[in-house]
Amino acid sequence: MNKPTFKDSPPLTERVNAYDEAHLATYLRLLDAAEEGADWREVAAVVFGLDVDADPDRAKRIHDSHLARARWMTEKGYRHLLESRMQ
Repeated sequence: MNKPTFKDSPPLTERVNAYDEAHLATYLRLLDAAEEGADWREVAAVVFGLDVDADPDRAKRIHDSHLARARWMTEKGYRHLLESRMQ
């Protein structure tokens, strides 16, 4: 199984894009961790495989941008997933 690769921030498009579809499981993990109140440093290390101590600013940026996109998916993006399945 290949380890997923992550951009520093997901592409911010108006619709669900290929990056979003490839990282749906990651988005779910981020949402679960946020709901549980997990420390972002631990999440960045576990979910993204980052060495948080080596570059904490980048780790925080990656975590926060992907969590924001995950939240967008729960508010708007999911509709686009449903549209493509219903046609």
